[in-house]
Amino acid sequence: MRRVVVTGMDVVTPIGVGLDRFWKAAQGGASGVRRITHFDPTGLPTQIAASLADPALLAELREAAALDPLEPRSAVVGVWAARGALEQAGAMEAVRGRRAGVYVGTAGERQDLREMGAMAYAGRGPGEPVTPRGFAGEFARRYGSDRLYRTLPQYLAARLAGMFGIEGGGGTLQTACTSSAQALGEALRAIRRGAIDVALAGGAECIVSPIEVQLFCLLGVMSRRNEAPETASRPFDARRDGFVMGEGAGFLVLEEAEHARARGARPLAELAGWGSTCDAYRITDEAPDGQGAVRAMRAALADARIQTTDVGYVNAHGTSTPMNDRVETAALRQVFGSHADRLLVSSTKSMIGHTISAAGAIELITTVLALRDQVAPPTINYQVPDPDCTLNYVPNTPVAAPIRAAISNSFGFGGHNDCLLVRAHDP
Repeated sequence: MRRVVVTGMDVVTPIGVGLDRFWKAAQGGASGVRRITHFDPTGLPTQIAASLADPALLAELREAAALDPLEPRSAVVGVWAARGALEQAGAMEAVRGRRAGVYVGTAGERQDLREMGAMAYAGRGPGEPVTPRGFAGEFARRYGSDRLYRTLPQYLAARLAGMFGIEGGGGTLQTACTSSAQALGEALRAIRRGAIDVALAGGAECIVSPIEVQLFCLLGVMSRRNEAPETASRPFDARRDGFVMGEGAGFLVLEEAEHARARGARPLAELAGWGSTCDAYRITDEAPDGQGAVRAMRAALADARIQTTDVGYVNAHGTSTPMNDRVETAALRQVFGSHADRLLVSSTKSMIGHTISAAGAIELITTVLALRDQVAPPTINYQVPDPDCTLNYVPNTPVAAPIRAAISNSFGFGGHNDCLLVRAHDP
């Protein structure tokens, strides 16, 4: 089987832009959760998020990536992270042509329904009804004919392919919270089967908008700790009351090991296993027995051909919702048995919130960094133990430990479950 290694990666997160800043902040237990300021959240049950809506930051990222002002936020952060990953890998030339692919997890750009409605009415003539043609004409007048396409999920993958000359295929994955994890898994599989030699894979999401916050509030799954935003995301803590929406992007360069060696690239880790399952249960939450998660983790371990005792660190899905954290804990105990008590388990979402489509990629990058530096980042805001969550969640302070292999879990709406396994690269 063709082995696949990680040769480059980069991130944009609410606690740091770029690997070094992000990793330093993560080890320091920084929180990126704040009150929402780019629209007025007054009256909403949840008024906090870990967003990337700061105009100065976005302008800086646009300029660095040479992007025009019409690029959606999700594309801006996605292009920035993708370019950084390619630069770290020294792979700008390696991804040109038909032996490279691009795999992206994203939902595209969410539109403000109030603005869309205003354009629909502005596009009608005197005494005429609202029509699709009138709306499209007004949209094009305001933003240009290609702006609507830029909001679609497939736009970022096409943008990256055109920007970097990637001709070997790939695509866009949209499986909610597992989107970018599944994108990485599909890239892994494409390289293994010989369809391509190198892939740019990851995800981007800027989802904090009036309509999205309203919708998640209706589902009743978000934290309402509006008075203390920095402590709102508290995975596995007994007083957790829901997740916090986050925004960000993470991209990795994956290569067939011999391809990387031939061009002198230095692997950061080996992406050795992937498991992907579906609960076939509900569209809004995971099955309470956790069997889909169990099967995904076992599949990743079998794919990598390693034992449970080889795994030292788990980057948990860890959303900070009462059910998810309890179910994930039980699933980890079922998979790892007595070894579960020796695992270091932490949730990056405690610091950056839930970045939805981008979560899997950002959290795999965190996992690779933990493997590289032999240190598990913390789960912050962990104060009160939950009798149903009984693992070592690395509370509040990073822990140095020998880590030979690690897994990153992603579980999404619709019952999607993905587990990615990395280990130190041994030539």
